[in-house]
Parts: sequence; C-alpha cells; structure tokens
Amino acid sequence: MVKTQIYLRDEELDALHRTARRSGRPVADLVREAIRRVWLRPAAARGPVALWDGTPTRTSIEHDTIYDEPR
Repeated sequence: MVKTQIYLRDEELDALHRTARRSGRPVADLVREAIRRVWLRPAAARGPVALWDGTPTRTSIEHDTIYDEPR
C-alpha cells in the first residue's frame, strides 16, 4: 500500500469521521471502499440480454397491452 494525501472540505472530513466512529472502521478504510465501489467497479457486460427466444410480438411502447387482453 502507498500513502497518499487528499484535500477535503471541513464538512466532508467531519462527516467522514462521524461515519468512521459509527461504523467502528478507520477513515482510510472508508475512503478505500468508496474508491473501489465508485471508480474501480468492474465494467458491466455490454450487449443485449436475451430473456426469450423468438420474434417479439410487441414494441416497447406497447408493453402494457398484455393487460388489455382477456385471460
């Protein structure tokens, strides 16, 4: 691990210290977790997700029409 410095506004640092005390975790641990969750998260798989086979019978703007048909 490499030590680094960041500049935070007073209110950000105060809130971070309150969160650290409440959670029982070090401030540095909270900062590392935030960086991992926001900036280093894995990229989502790209492309469409197939949930069915075959040709669609309705367009996306007609999605509520299934409730108009008798059961």
